Amino acid sequence: MKAGKVFIRTHPVLTYFAVTFAISWGGLLAVGGLSGISGTTWQADPRLPFLVLAMLAGPSIAGLLLTALVSGREGLRAVLSRLLKWRIDVRWYAVVLLTAPLVFTITHFALSLGWPVFFPNVVTIPNTASPLLFASAGALAVGIFEELGWTGFATARLRARYSALATALIVGLPWGAWHLLTNDLWIATTYSGGLPLAFFVMLNGLILVVGELPAYRVLMVWVYDRTGSLPIAMLMHASLSACTFILSPSIVTGLPLVAYGFTLAAAWWIVVAVVAVATRGQVTQQMLPRRAA
Repeated sequence: MKAGKVFIRTHPVLTYFAVTFAISWGGLLAVGGLSGISGTTWQADPRLPFLVLAMLAGPSIAGLLLTALVSGREGLRAVLSRLLKWRIDVRWYAVVLLTAPLVFTITHFALSLGWPVFFPNVVTIPNTASPLLFASAGALAVGIFEELGWTGFATARLRARYSALATALIVGLPWGAWHLLTNDLWIATTYSGGLPLAFFVMLNGLILVVGELPAYRVLMVWVYDRTGSLPIAMLMHASLSACTFILSPSIVTGLPLVAYGFTLAAAWWIVVAVVAVATRGQVTQQMLPRRAA
């Protein structure tokens, strides 16, 4: 027991990743089994709400649990303080709420010039009010529960030791891998199209682990550095999730879907490069002097 406590205190972020995966993937497998929710109508699967709860339980529970174990009440008070920090310059709200919609919209319209199937779903579906409301509410829940851990614990602690870029990659790579079970393996048979299943899983996994999500995490760490606000991080995550729910093509499979994923990932890395140049390297700056709780 003592050795376990020593390991947790000396390797808190590594322990956080392990606990997050154990809770999320363990819960997902307990509810969905190895077959998961693959199928053309997986959105209507009655197990879906339980699968979502199991997934979101990992980052949030692990973040709060590790904060209590490593930093005690002082650490929990620090998390609460960052949760209550919402009075931020309005331009940061514009950044976190508008960046993802702009990137997704530009990417979709550019692709739709050659392939109409990539025209944004929200423009074509009837009665958009209900889907938009449902997607926005779901995205907000995702942002809140995930960023309690990814930002509230992992990012906050890593920034006291590593540069912004290193922190973003250390968090972003596991964050991408954490999505593999649901976003890759379980839906692979539905969306692989004419591609060999193993090849599709490999390519889609590459997009998740080193593509879109790590790039977006670089931007999230940059914004968090500037604001120190957990609500801002949660809203920024929610904005990405909402765009994924609302704008991503629903009928594209196989190679076109993989090409779409790589295109979107490239777009995000271009945004990172533009921000790095515009801010004179703030997205890669060295460790912060403040102490993480």
